[in-house]
Amino acid sequence: MTDELFLSQNDSRPMYLQIMAQIKQKVRVGDWPAGHPLPSIRELSAATKVSVITVKRAYTELEAEGVIVTQPGRGSFVADGDGLHSNLARLELNKHLNGLIESADAAGLNEGELIALVQAAIAARKQP
Repeated sequence: MTDELFLSQNDSRPMYLQIMAQIKQKVRVGDWPAGHPLPSIRELSAATKVSVITVKRAYTELEAEGVIVTQPGRGSFVADGDGLHSNLARLELNKHLNGLIESADAAGLNEGELIALVQAAIAARKQP
């Protein structure tokens, strides 16, 4: 378990989105449990070599999504919300589903064909 975040200049996503994704991943897998303190904005900025504004934006977005809470004078912490892990898992699933839908559109599949493919994949996983 590590508190470090690894950002890449080669990643097409903006740095704040990379920060958000990695924090959500740490929370989702349990590396950062409810109440876990996040690095201060300045600390994370220095550690990742991105601007304070970039880190602040990531923290603001995470707070709006209910992943973290910020207490003035104390810092930011992983939120203690019921269902936080399942909400993060659903957000991740939705991201994959959107990618699947985009791929189906690019392949020229209609909704019925996509649903049939998903149902067939589910049925194949249930068979021993």
